[in-house]
Amino acid sequence: MYNSKIKSEQTDGLFEAILTLETPEECYRFFEDICTVKEVQAIAQRLQVVKLLIKNKTYHEIESETGASTATISRINRSLNYGSDGYKVVLEKLNFLDKED
Repeated sequence: MYNSKIKSEQTDGLFEAILTLETPEECYRFFEDICTVKEVQAIAQRLQVVKLLIKNKTYHEIESETGASTATISRINRSLNYGSDGYKVVLEKLNFLDKED
């Protein structure tokens, strides 16, 4: 069983709420209420960065395409390689890891 560093009753409640969302519109509505625009944009940027890292893009290419700093790209790369495999779980569910470009 996975032992999370962020597990608490509050985060359990948040994730249970997210798991009830069924459509992109519901997600937009919930995340617009719970996060700032910048927070949602930062999360979306991180997912785009990880997709580009998987495609073996250089930090410079990723920085140019996403606007993410090299520090952010490095942090995401470290999570991708040494983290909790959360990015890999999501990318597999999106069938992104199977796509060729």
